[in-house]
Amino acid sequence: MATKQESDSASISDEKHAIDADSDDIVLQNSEGVTQHDLATLRHVRDKIPWPAFTVAVVEFAERWTYYGTTNLYNNYIRAPLPPGSRDGSVGRADRSFGVAGALGMGQEKSFAITTFNTFFVYVTPFLGAILADTKWGRYKTICVFTAVIFLGHIILVASATPASLEHPQTSLGLLVLAIFVMAVGAGSIKANVAPLIADQYTGKMRKETLPTGEVVIVSPSITIQSVYLYFYMAINLGSTGAISASFLARDNGFWVAYLVPTCIFAAVPIVLVGCRKYYVITPPRGSILLETFRVVGVCLAARWRWSINPVFLWNHIRAPGFWEPAKPSSYNPSEIPKKITWDDEFVGEVERTMNACKVFLFFPIYWLCYSQIDGNLGTVAAGMTLNGTPNDLIKNLDPISIVIMVPIFERFIYPGLRKLGINFSPIKRITAGFFVAGLAMVYASVLEKFLYARSPCTNHQPSACTTASGEPNPAPLSVWIVSGPYLLVALSEIFASITSLEYAYTKAPKRMKSVVSAFAALQTALASALNFALTAVNVEERFEWLFASFAITATIFAGLFYWTFRDLDKKETELNLIGTGPRGGFVGERAVELPEKDAA
Repeated sequence: MATKQESDSASISDEKHAIDADSDDIVLQNSEGVTQHDLATLRHVRDKIPWPAFTVAVVEFAERWTYYGTTNLYNNYIRAPLPPGSRDGSVGRADRSFGVAGALGMGQEKSFAITTFNTFFVYVTPFLGAILADTKWGRYKTICVFTAVIFLGHIILVASATPASLEHPQTSLGLLVLAIFVMAVGAGSIKANVAPLIADQYTGKMRKETLPTGEVVIVSPSITIQSVYLYFYMAINLGSTGAISASFLARDNGFWVAYLVPTCIFAAVPIVLVGCRKYYVITPPRGSILLETFRVVGVCLAARWRWSINPVFLWNHIRAPGFWEPAKPSSYNPSEIPKKITWDDEFVGEVERTMNACKVFLFFPIYWLCYSQIDGNLGTVAAGMTLNGTPNDLIKNLDPISIVIMVPIFERFIYPGLRKLGINFSPIKRITAGFFVAGLAMVYASVLEKFLYARSPCTNHQPSACTTASGEPNPAPLSVWIVSGPYLLVALSEIFASITSLEYAYTKAPKRMKSVVSAFAALQTALASALNFALTAVNVEERFEWLFASFAITATIFAGLFYWTFRDLDKKETELNLIGTGPRGGFVGERAVELPEKDAA
């Protein structure tokens, strides 16, 4: 006979199972009849992507073509001198097998410093465009305004590279720096807004569908957004391949021609933006959204004296259970809600989620430090190898070409295949994989540089500067295509880490703060550039072997630290994505439920 204790235990167990069963039957917010049980047992697939999203991808394609078609030439333009007899930087037909286009002849260190400044500045300026978009103009208008700014920068850049300007190197350098400044302001401000705008075009909800095979699946907004950003990144890298023609144009026709072609291509951007304006889903700005975000954090810090100048205490306070409760209107009686609380409970949840996302992004400077090596240093490595007519700065285009090939494979086969096998390759796991693969790329680069030192005819560990007694290039007897390894591995790491960072910034930000959060994610690239700049003294060809090795070790260590730090966020991915998607009270003075809006104009 069962004892009373056993009976009580059985009752408790039955009650728990009943509660669990009930919770499995609860329909998830902002879904069309999807329950927790469905979420856990049915396969997830993506929805159809709206066609206006692809026009935004076209805008990004054209903008990136012009960006990479110019910036990929900066290293040779600044580092190398004018080839013999050249007035525009082009190489004579007889010398094209080994010759390198050049103009200012300022050397590797100055070239590195200027190109690093460009990367730094172009990833700082997104905050300008993001703040204007989220608080004043909206994303569409902000993109249009800074399109004009970029066009002005391109005109200045072309002027800096004309034969007349190159006769006065200091004038040419001054115009180049001005062009870099103007174009960085424009490109950065657009960067913070194009990525959110493309995802804004999808407004579908989670729902169940029956496939022609009879299988019931969940049409998942999060997987759809993942696919949107895969194709968005594909468009970025299709545009990046524009640098292929730029390399040959600079070598054969001079830098002013190589800079003029991207300027003409950029004219497609305003045409697409104006032509598709009435079809875009446009999120209106909220002038006080940033202030309200800071107020949420301030209210929570002020509660129970949680503010501290000690960063360790402050961090512990923010992580303490119930930290965000004082900012929620539901924590007060309706008549006692402070006037400064102008938001609903869901917005507080969104701010908490955003803060967690920003912590994720803080690991990215190390990743971008590894990535940055393909922009300049690996080009210098290639310059010391046997080119056989291949421009040394052409090799870096293996990165975008590889991404263009990989994206459809991952979107159509690898990711769906993993989902069919029940493997949840979540954003945190993907980013971790990206860090590991970036580390492998640096291992390859370090080993390659060791062999290059050994095979170069010169013994000063400067293969790119090695010349014969007559001054002709004297490369190492190694094919330049051997350097393709790091580019292919970095491309794979971008599929995992870089694309996922765009997706994470969008899905974890409040509706009207997506540009600012995207700008914060982009800021990590600027921080990586600052770190790179701090390494200028050791960022010289003689030390590349150890530089690459140190990056490899650091990236691998950070990969492990990253996953260990955010393993709990990884488990709550679906829960986090649902915050702010259901019915809500809204902001003071606005209607209760916020829905996606179309621009009426």
